[in-house]
Formats: sequence, C-alpha cells, structure tokens
Amino acid sequence: MKTHAQAVVIGGGLVGCSILYHLAKLGWSDVVLLERDELTSGSTWHAAANIHGLHDNNNITRIQHYTMNLYKDLEKETGQGCGVFQSGSLYLAQTEEREHQLRLQAAKAKFYGLNFHEVSREEAKELHPLARFDDVRCIMFEPEGGNVDPSGVTMAYAAGARAMGAEIERFCPVIGTDQQPDGSWIVRTTKGDIHTQWVVNAAGLWGREVAALAGLELPLQPTEHQYFVTETIDEVARLGRRLPSIADRDGEYYFRQEGNGFLIGAYERDMRFWAENGTPLDFAHDLFPDDLDRIMDNVIRATERVPCAETAGVKRVINGPMIWSPDSNALWGPVPELRNYFLCGGIIPGFSQSGGLGLLSAQWMIDGEPRYDMFAWDLARFGDWADKAFTKARVRDQYANRFAIHFPNEERSAGRPARVRPAYEMQREMGCVFGMNCGWEHPLWFADTPGITDGNGFTRQNWWEPVGREARMLRENVGVIDISNFANYVVKGPGAHGWLEALVANRVPTGIGRSCLTPLISVHGGVAGDFTITKTGEDSYMMVGSGMAERYHQRFFNMVALPRGTTFEVATNRIAGFNVAGPRSREMLQRLTNADLSNDAFRFMRSRSIEVGGVECLAIRVSFTGDLGWELHCAEADQVRLYAALLAAAAECDGGPVGGRALGALRIEKGYGSWGREYSQEYWPQEVGLDGLIKLDKEFLHKSAYLAIKDNAPRERLSFFEIDTDHDADASGGEPIFTPDGQSVGRVTSGAYGYSVGKSLAIGYANPRVAGPGDEVEVMILGLPHKARILAAPAFDPKGARLRG
Repeated sequence: MKTHAQAVVIGGGLVGCSILYHLAKLGWSDVVLLERDELTSGSTWHAAANIHGLHDNNNITRIQHYTMNLYKDLEKETGQGCGVFQSGSLYLAQTEEREHQLRLQAAKAKFYGLNFHEVSREEAKELHPLARFDDVRCIMFEPEGGNVDPSGVTMAYAAGARAMGAEIERFCPVIGTDQQPDGSWIVRTTKGDIHTQWVVNAAGLWGREVAALAGLELPLQPTEHQYFVTETIDEVARLGRRLPSIADRDGEYYFRQEGNGFLIGAYERDMRFWAENGTPLDFAHDLFPDDLDRIMDNVIRATERVPCAETAGVKRVINGPMIWSPDSNALWGPVPELRNYFLCGGIIPGFSQSGGLGLLSAQWMIDGEPRYDMFAWDLARFGDWADKAFTKARVRDQYANRFAIHFPNEERSAGRPARVRPAYEMQREMGCVFGMNCGWEHPLWFADTPGITDGNGFTRQNWWEPVGREARMLRENVGVIDISNFANYVVKGPGAHGWLEALVANRVPTGIGRSCLTPLISVHGGVAGDFTITKTGEDSYMMVGSGMAERYHQRFFNMVALPRGTTFEVATNRIAGFNVAGPRSREMLQRLTNADLSNDAFRFMRSRSIEVGGVECLAIRVSFTGDLGWELHCAEADQVRLYAALLAAAAECDGGPVGGRALGALRIEKGYGSWGREYSQEYWPQEVGLDGLIKLDKEFLHKSAYLAIKDNAPRERLSFFEIDTDHDADASGGEPIFTPDGQSVGRVTSGAYGYSVGKSLAIGYANPRVAGPGDEVEVMILGLPHKARILAAPAFDPKGARLRG
C-alpha cells in the first residue's frame, strides 16, 4: 500500500470512486482510495439508480447533464458495463403549480440545449401504452432519462481510475486522520499510514464517523428508504421493448421498468430515522426488514397510473439506508476551518450527480476552485447552529416532502428557529413573517395581524400587497430594516490596514470615518464577494458582507496571513443592525440623535460613532435600498432598545418596519447586485460592473488571476429588464431569456415587482453579442414567453440623486 499520496479518498462507493477517477483524469495520478469493506458497500449497491437531467438549480442541471452523458463514455473507456438504460422519462403534472414547474424546466432545457419537451397525452400513450394519462394537465418527455446499474457504474469509475495510475485498497478501515503542522495529513489505517496533502471524506453512511476523526460534527442523518421490484408482468413482456420511466411527483412515487416487471418506490410521510447515534461499523451489504405498509398509499397511486402493476407479485423488497443533509443537497467542499480536508456527503440523487460531483471536486482540489457557482451544495451554507435537533427536523421534512415543489421564496418551518436575536419576540408580536438566513430568523414581511403564514407558489402570493405597502412606505417616507443577518467582521491591530489591502481589490480607507465598497477576487479572477469596509479607529476596521456567505468567505480570509499583533473576529453574533432609509430618514434619525446628519456634515459613504435613542451605534451612510439612509450597528444586547426607539420615531414620520422581501424589490429597482445571485466566482468583474472598484496599483488576493481575464470581452453583462406580465407573476431567478425569434440571450438572477416604479422588473445576464439596452426580449416566467425590454439604467434613481441627497 502507498505511504505517500497527493490525495486519499475515504469511501469506495459511487461518489468516492468518481472523485478518484476525476482526480486522476485531471492529472493527479498519485492518489489512493481506501474502502473499509468492498466497493459499493453502504448505500450504493442497493440504489434504484435512476438518472435525470433537469433540476430547479441551473448549475445542478448542467452537471447532471454531464453525468448522464459520461456513463456511455465510461463504458467505452474502461470496457466495464454501466448498465445504461435510457428509454426516456415522462414527467407528469396533475396540478397547475407542477405544470408551471415543468414548463419552466422545459424553457431551461431549451436554453441549455437539452432534450426535454412537451408531448401530448396521445404521444405519451404511444411511449407508455400501459399507463393512464387522462387526469394529467401537462406531460414532458426527457429522451435521455432512465437508469443505470449501481455496481457497474462504480466499478467503471474504479477501473478508469486504476488505468490512470490511481490505487484502491479494499478492506482497509481508516482509524485516524491527523493534520500536520504544514497542513498535510497522516491517514491511519489498519494496514499502515499514508502521508497525504488532501483528505477526501466520501464515506457515505460513515461520513459522520470519519469526520469525527478530524474533530468535525456534520449535519447528516440516515433514514430508511424502500422500493420493490415486481415479478414478470405479461403485458410488459409482450411489448418487446423498454418502457420510459414515470416521474409523477404529484403522486409521490417513482416508477420504472425492471426486467419484465416494474420497480416502484416512494418517499412516504411516515418515515423512519436510522443510526441516529452513529452508523454501525459492521454494516455493509445489509438491509432492513420490509415494511411495505408504510408506502402503500403511494403504491396505490402508482398502480392506478399503471393498472397492470396492481396484481403483480412482489419479487424483492429493498429497504436500505440513505444519508441526508438538512436540505437534501450534497454537503460538499473544503472544510473552511481545516486545511486540505474535502467533504462530499449527503448525496441523494447520486447516479444523476456522481460525475459532476467528481469533476467539480477534482477541479476544486487541483485548480483551487470549481468552474461553476455551486453554493447550493457548499457545506459552508451550514454552521454549528445546524445541530442534531435541527438536522433531524429538516431531514424529516425533506424526506416526507421529497417530491414537493420548492417554490421561489419558499421558507420551510421545520427545525426553526435555530438562531434568534433579542428582537425576535418583539417582531413576532408585530405580525412578522420570518425567513431563515444562515440559521438566523429575520423579518421577511409584516402582516396586519400575528400568526399569518407565507403563501407559496409561482404566482403572486398573499404577501405581495403588504410587501408593496412596505416598499412604497420607505420610498415615500421612511422604513426600518433589520439587517442583523448581515455578516460582520472586526479587524484590529497595527497590521489591520495592510491585511485588508492584501485581501480585497479596492483601496482600503486610511481616514477614520471613511468607508469603501470592494470586491473580493476569486481564484480564477471572478467575484468571490463584495464588502463594505469602514475604518472605525486608528488601527480598527469593520467589514460587512453577505450573511449566508460568512463561512464561505472564511476560506478566502484564511488565504492571507494575519500580521503579528493583528486580530480578525467574526463578530456577527455580538453585533445587530438596522438600516433606516427613505427620503425622511434624516428627519427621523435627527429626532433621536444630537449628531449633525446634514449632507455637509455626514456625507455618503462616511461613518461615525453616534448615540441614537440612547444607544451607542456605528452609523454608516449607506443603504442597500438605493435611497437616502444609514446603517446603524449596535451591540446585540442593545437591539431591542434601539429598535423600539427607531420604530417610534418612524411612526411619527409615517414610516415603520420593512422586511427582506421589500428590501429585495427595492434593491432590484435600483439595480443592486446580491452575492449568490448576481455575484459569484463564475462572473468576471467587468461582467457585473465592479471592475471600476479594482485598483491595479496595489497587490491583492488573486490579482494575477484578475489580470489574466481583465481585458477579455464580457461573455455576458449584468442587465436590467422591464417585463410585461399578464399572468399575475414576476420573475424570481433562473428564468431563461430569449430573443423574439428564439435565440438564447441569458437568464434572470433576481426578479420582483418594482412597487415604487409600477413595473415588473428583473436583474440578469445578457449576451451583449445578442441583445443590449433598448432591445426587446422574452423572459420565460412560468415557462411562458413574457415580453420585456433591456433597460439602459436601473428603473429607480439611475443617477443616485436620492442616495446622495
């Protein structure tokens, strides 16, 4: 066995073997995989192994499409059969909302050049003559959909990796992972130790146990999951061809051909956890006792769809374990708190995603960053607030609602609240409807009476009017927005200025009371983040960034060594904040402070420590609404006192509380981008309009990467869209954009109704070689073409007069 390696992959299931294969394919042949038992042990061997290309997340769609196309290439490359059956998949919509979802996915498929299109009931009947479609509103067909052989695919990855020089050690349990002072690792096994630069935890059901060896606790929880295979059915055997699978998510089951019978599975509401306190080390190719009664309601709906299955005998039942993250997406990426420790766990649709997971994992380790923005999978989206109770509650909800639609703006309540501020109860009593951001409960909108819940759907919901009242109130008078879900960082010491200068691309203020907006540059020259940096003292700074990216950004902060005597603090837990904005915000705040807030005394992008309502605050004249306003940052212990004072003063100026939904609409009116939507490492600064904030007369993190792409013509440009909508719906993000003659233009990243301008608006990316300002385009809201125009400037206050007034 090797004693040294570039990377050690722990876990010989589907994903571990894919990562090994892709590491070798991208040039790292000095790699080894360790498997405690036989390859495919755990969840891989008993998986139903269905494959499909479409996903609500655009980038996940791209990597699922890559995975589906990879399997046949793997067979040719390795000679190992993958058992690929691509007889197609029929996607059924029984409800209007499901029809909206499928039509939107069909529009995305057209944009990405994928084969996913609508068929009539008659065409569906020709494809699957044994099924009933009379109750279906809409049917989509994916010709490349189907299934693969779990063991065949895994062995093909393993064979391909071995052929490129990688090694695999079976029956080799890992018993320790010890980080060395230089950041490398010693992986200890029952067969000896391996010194490696990278540890890859792809241990699947044992991911928690392997993580614990490095001192990590992961938000993962296994469950039982059942499907069964029928005996031969004469009607199937007589057809002499393979039938397409049926994806009837409204019926809450999955259904495909297996041999001359059917495979039927379900995610039942009466679910079962397994191994809550740890996965048994002697578990391998094991199953649980059958419990088909739990899924019989789902099975009945499946046999109503295909009646000949109703009387078929059951050939075998599979009741095996799966391991879930709190949102059923992969838990993936380098652990920010450790050097060179990569995690890939909690993968549910593994056979649709294994190739993409392996490719992007290898890119991240070898190149320093994946090519796509995959924050939806990034383990950094969870922190230590995602404890066992939260994880179990969310996994229960995710399992039981596996086939439920994830609507735009939807906020599920399971496991909440996880983190609250002192003002939480006060806001709840005011009728606040909360969302969750990085675990924090934060106001989305304020209902007239407490106890109101969010409506969910693709069309305008019950919150559309009250959110509009909040937005108009702020634009006309003043609003108070809780921004305590923003991430706050404090840097102090003699090297504070130098460290920040070396980190970000803009010049960092040298004068106390001055602020700057600055991008953070990614490994390949894209936009890793955007921050407001304020000099608060002789050797101290406060930096404000995206709340949900707090742990993600820690990776970049760790890339620049702190000078001796300088400290960096993640201060989010101890700092709360409010944004007071609107044309009467100066008048309102002046009632609460003796500080001079006049434009001459307190200009835009300036800051000062002032007392507001008896509370000491750092006041920064900036506002994400695009209106006149101040951010007020205070100690968390003072939050309720400050909030009460602000709301009382706001009421005297015909203002009041404003939630995150209204803030989203206001920033879209102003054309402000947001990290995770408009800004990510995928986009170059010149594409998002941040290149003017980059100063090349200084050194900063990844400057050379930026210099390599700075003169490239934008592939796409961040653009603003005004949309004609007659379907009581607005864009929300992800909708493709086409020219009237069907040419691809780009896609929406954020959308909302602009209440103060009276227009449906969107921000997104447009290919400048296809369409630009003034051109008419079509935005696929609800998957249907809606006429739109590309604006030359944001819809609200394009010259910034309100912001600086």
